[in-house]
Amino acid sequence: MTEQKNFTVQEIILHLTEGITLPENTVDQLITGSLDQFVTGIVVTFMPTQHVIEQAIQGGANLIIAHESPFYNHHSATDWLENDSVYADKRNLINQAGIALFRCHDVIHRFEPDGITDGLIQQLGWTTYLSGRTAESDIVAFPEGMTVQEVARQLKERLSIDYVRIAGNSEIVCRHVAVLVGFRGNGHVTIPLFRNEQVDLIIAGEGFEWETPEYIRDAAQQGKSKALIMVGHAESEAPGMKLLADRLNECFPEIKVTFVKEQPVFKVF
Repeated sequence: MTEQKNFTVQEIILHLTEGITLPENTVDQLITGSLDQFVTGIVVTFMPTQHVIEQAIQGGANLIIAHESPFYNHHSATDWLENDSVYADKRNLINQAGIALFRCHDVIHRFEPDGITDGLIQQLGWTTYLSGRTAESDIVAFPEGMTVQEVARQLKERLSIDYVRIAGNSEIVCRHVAVLVGFRGNGHVTIPLFRNEQVDLIIAGEGFEWETPEYIRDAAQQGKSKALIMVGHAESEAPGMKLLADRLNECFPEIKVTFVKEQPVFKVF
């Protein structure tokens, strides 16, 4: 019988980062735990919430690979949370369980293609419609066209979400669509795509509400066929982390790898 190999946290991280050049100010780091501890199981998630951490503990996993920070800011700073009880309880739970938490943000965005965007396109079933890529977006072309309402219905169904937000005329027919994940919905990123890529619709995770949505409002009032769908930051990026979990399962069959999805953070009242 072949002896089962034990992998350290460092070996998993080296696998994830192989061939990737990270920026000097990268946010990717081992936030808790140690590199030399042996991995008993892996939980992959978009946001390492209290619920996700509890699920990891219940499942016997001691490595969480998360896209976003557990501590409510992009650079995982904690000095400003020193006397906060929510932070303290969460940190204590992680430490007492001996969980190593690796932030996988810049790494996965530097996959070829971008691992987060690729996961979203695959989950939507739009791979065959992919017609091009920009630095921030994937461009999909629907040969027969779809109305904004039809696209919105597909998004809700295929991402298993209750709602999206639409700006502009929801009845226009879209043939070229730009898909942007996460916090890429700001005006300086999205607005040039209408001109440079000749898109009818932009689908984004989130962005400042007074930039792109206001541009779309003016365009609609001028009679121009442009529209915007905001899906939500987590809702646009979680599929990419699920794809990462699937790939880790293939590469490390000796380790139980689980993707844990959170419920949407907002409810519509």
